[in-house]
Order: sequence, then structure tokens, then C-alpha cells
Amino acid sequence: MLFIELFLTFFQIGLFGFGGGYAMLSMIQGEVVTRYGWISASEFTDIVAISQMTPGPIGINSATYVGYTAAINAGYSQTWAILGSVTSTLAVVLPSFILMIAISKFFLKYQKHPLVESVFKGLRPAVVGLLAAAALVLMTTENFGNYKTDLYQFIVSIVLFLIAFIGTRKYKISPIVMISLCGAAGYVLY
Repeated sequence: MLFIELFLTFFQIGLFGFGGGYAMLSMIQGEVVTRYGWISASEFTDIVAISQMTPGPIGINSATYVGYTAAINAGYSQTWAILGSVTSTLAVVLPSFILMIAISKFFLKYQKHPLVESVFKGLRPAVVGLLAAAALVLMTTENFGNYKTDLYQFIVSIVLFLIAFIGTRKYKISPIVMISLCGAAGYVLY
């Protein structure tokens, strides 16, 4: 049944999703688009965009939207789709909740222990790798277009990407302002 698979999939993603929501994106895409085919790559791209603009953690927002969309795509009604959202959201949050309760009292006591420090030193590069994988997941033809079929869209997409990257990285422009400016530019240019 879809709801059990949603729960197990997002519980697993929540359990192994070190590095936060952005690090989870490649795992979510691998499961819901590639493995199960619950949603298309295009729908996943839209879900990521909406999850970034919606208040709250992107991993949780993505799970909520994926649960809803997967249920709708499977032919369930909107009421059942809401249950899909709730199921996915609870499943992705539950491992963190359980782990935080279990380790919070022990972590404060042992955080300076050499073994614990070594584990966290090993996790840091893995988190950076997961974040890089999440960035690569979004570099698709759905986001940038294809230079062979629509050169104009491809060039505009690359220019907007570079402006957003440089604007937020070098000039420290607020992401909210940058999203608004790029959205306006997309409206005008497309």
C-alpha cells in the first residue's frame, strides 16, 4: 500500500539524512522519482522550488508535498492525499525526534570525548558531499532547458543562475530578494 511505502521511505530518509533538508533532496529524488516513480522529475523540481519558498525546513516541506502529490498521482482523492502528506511528514521527522531524545542527555556529557569528536569530523565531509549532490540534482533540463531545443531559455537560465549565485555569495543579497528578482526576470524574459 502506498501509505506504508511512503512512511517507510521517508522514515529511512529521515534516519539517514545527515546535513539537513538540502542534503536530503538527492535521497528523496532517488527514492520517489527514480526508485518508485511516484512523481516525475519535473514534479520533483516544482516541489523543491515550492519547498524553498515555503516557511520551514526544506526536507520536511518536500516530504509533505511529495506525500500529497504521490497520492494524487496514484489516483487517491484529496482527502487521502492529505493523509499522504501527514504520513510522509511524520515519517521524515520521527527519526530525528527519537534520536534527539535518545542522545541529548548523553551528547552533552560526552561531546568532548575524542571518539565523538572523530565521528563528527568524519560526518562533515559527508554532509558537504550530500549538499553537492542536492545541487547537482537540481541542474537538470527541467530547470535550465536544453541548448539544442531552446537556446534562448538555456542562456537566460544560466545567466539567472550566475546572477543569483554571485548576488547571494559575493554581494550578500538576501535570498528572499534574489528569489523575487529572479521570478520577476523570469516573468519578463519568458
